[in-house]
Amino acid sequence: MKKIIAFLILFFITAVNMPLRAFADAQLPYSKTESGIVQKVEYDYAEKTENPESISKQIVTVKITSGKFKGKEKITDNMLTGNPAYEVFLKEKDKVSLVVESDKLNPENIDEVDVYVSDIKRVNAIYLYTFIFVAFLIGIGRMKGFYSLLSIIITIVLVFFIFVPLVLFNISPILAALIISIISTVATMYLVAGFNSKTNAAITGTVLTLIFASILALLAIKIAHLSGFMGEESLFLYMQRPDLSQTGILAASMIIAALGALMDVAISISSTINEIHITDPKLSVYELFKSGMNVGRDIIGTMSNTLILVYLGSAMPLVLLGSNIDIVKFFNLNQVAGEILSAFTGSISLLACVPLTAIMSAWLIKHTQKLKEKEE
Repeated sequence: MKKIIAFLILFFITAVNMPLRAFADAQLPYSKTESGIVQKVEYDYAEKTENPESISKQIVTVKITSGKFKGKEKITDNMLTGNPAYEVFLKEKDKVSLVVESDKLNPENIDEVDVYVSDIKRVNAIYLYTFIFVAFLIGIGRMKGFYSLLSIIITIVLVFFIFVPLVLFNISPILAALIISIISTVATMYLVAGFNSKTNAAITGTVLTLIFASILALLAIKIAHLSGFMGEESLFLYMQRPDLSQTGILAASMIIAALGALMDVAISISSTINEIHITDPKLSVYELFKSGMNVGRDIIGTMSNTLILVYLGSAMPLVLLGSNIDIVKFFNLNQVAGEILSAFTGSISLLACVPLTAIMSAWLIKHTQKLKEKEE
């Protein structure tokens, strides 16, 4: 049954994605990159010195290792600006990503195209760590780990192939975030925990909390007058698509960021209440609810801390920057206020998830028991 559910969800994503993706691809400029390897590096010095700081340009010979011009070599300039955020200092044998541009639609000759080094190729490191993660997940979790991996893949596919096209299609980012979050919750819960009352309760608690988190995120943006521009990426997106709602995208990011923790708390409370019910089926809905709340109080202490630390870690440059700025001015910065309110939105939603899931779990589990007793 789990395999059938996973297949149906993936089929749905694929079917919906095709028309959405076709539209989305036309909305933002798209250029295919190719891979290459640096064969030779020469230097153009601003001054005749061996000091690398005086280098203004690298003259690079690259060998293209993918695409139409695979195996061909091209000489290109790599400008050095002195800004480490944008500068790529190349050495021989470096694997790089290349941008191939031409005025013609289908150039046949390598001399008719311009080749630029866009960045160092880092995808191999991603492949390595992905392999290590999958090995640990399946090696330790066995079948549970495999189903967890499948749910992760479904969630990633939902974000990139459903959420992104929907937003570019000018659908409300909050609505799009809720849609993919609910689908991800259903897929993850059923794949990992199976089809039973505790899973139904966990799904219900998570969905109710997601709706609450959406309202909370919108209120935070309105009350704090957040612009939605949280970094350079937001500015670049606005330059390409000024019609998109930046505040809506910010609210959607708050919802999606809290989703994993919400599912974790919901299934933990629901499973605990179910185990307590199995141990003592005579307990009432209120007694099961109280037990769930006791467990929830133990969970929220560490989980809230986890969410705050995740946001704090991602905003560490801002934290360090705050040491040289007036504290009042620092906390009033749009990006700082946005990060803080995102962290609190996730944490408050996490707290709300505890009673919502506890009451739904207690009621559904007892209701299922009564139905079974009537059937008998």
